[in-house]
Amino acid sequence: MSSSPLLPFTQALVEIEAKSKCLVKAETIELNQSLGRVLAQDVFADIDIPPAANSAMDGYTMRFEDFQEGKIFEVSQRIPAGQAPLTLKENTVARIFTGAEVPENADLVIMQENATVEENGVSFQNTPIQNENIRPQGQDVKKGAQVLSKGLRLEAQHLGIIASLGINQIKVFSCLKVGILTTGDELISAGSPLEKGQIYNSNGPMLQALVEKLGYKVASYQHASDNHDETETILAKMAVHCDIILSSGGVSVGEEDHVKNVIEANGELFLWKIAIKPGKPLVHGQVFNTPFIGLPGNPSSTLVTFHWFASIALAVSAGRKVKAIQGYQIASGFSRKNAIKRDEFLRVSIYNGKAIAHPQQSSGALSAACHSDGYLHIPAGIKVEEDTVYNFYPFSSF
Repeated sequence: MSSSPLLPFTQALVEIEAKSKCLVKAETIELNQSLGRVLAQDVFADIDIPPAANSAMDGYTMRFEDFQEGKIFEVSQRIPAGQAPLTLKENTVARIFTGAEVPENADLVIMQENATVEENGVSFQNTPIQNENIRPQGQDVKKGAQVLSKGLRLEAQHLGIIASLGINQIKVFSCLKVGILTTGDELISAGSPLEKGQIYNSNGPMLQALVEKLGYKVASYQHASDNHDETETILAKMAVHCDIILSSGGVSVGEEDHVKNVIEANGELFLWKIAIKPGKPLVHGQVFNTPFIGLPGNPSSTLVTFHWFASIALAVSAGRKVKAIQGYQIASGFSRKNAIKRDEFLRVSIYNGKAIAHPQQSSGALSAACHSDGYLHIPAGIKVEEDTVYNFYPFSSF
């Protein structure tokens, strides 16, 4: 594996998804507790929505064939929302309100602004259109239609449509339990005095936030020094309590990089090293029979590889359907003479409709991501030319 060539970016996306599998079981919970959970069933409509034709506004409902301009019509009934209407008498109208069910023999609602209230009824001047201002039965959802698909992460609008079907319990996948391991003798926790040769651990808090933002549970968060035995012991314990383990650092070829060696000794490597910048060293495999993603230790590399690769493995593991990251094309506001052999993800900001690269693109510099809008993807072997269009992926897409 160590002598394997760099895996192309697009091939790595495919292989990580193909090698991942759902690791969680389904459970039934109350709908009002399901926000952010992953749907474990297809949802079908047992009813039409709306279940009956209703008025789109306050006004008067009548039979289209009875309409006569200027004629005074008797108001034969009043229909507020929530009240079942009676059959409409011929040559009469009913006062109706927004959302109220329309009588079965009515096929027109005239808004109240176009009505003139008379002493003994109501009249209208402008000729209406048949079925005007009526929301037909099943306008939103037809009975028997598939409304939502298994693998969807539930947002507020999804809970709303499920509730409108009369469903108060839903089958979802249990929360994915993720273990996070950071490595390195030089790393200490924020809040501790900083000694010479040390830096604060930024990857741990960042990875925890990234995992939780996607709706997964951080079941274990540990740090290991650059020691093979310590790394092995922590991973063995994590494997007992976690569905999948995510690490940063220790996956390159240095003498103090022990994570990859522990994986090879206690599991299996599916892939290692991807042709991207930043973030070439990346491990996907399993350790102690638990799926594992090992990200590089430089903070920008950690962020990029989490967004593009770890998020895929986590999504599949959680039962989610994997969707392509949504980006759009934008012109470059800068140029670069040299092309590189790896796909590159430049941190850029959008100014006046063009992508401008942050001046600091080091894999160890995280501040660029804090002052940029997203990634500009430069494919391998391509020079950056000003006003040429490239794919841009906002951070909000991940």
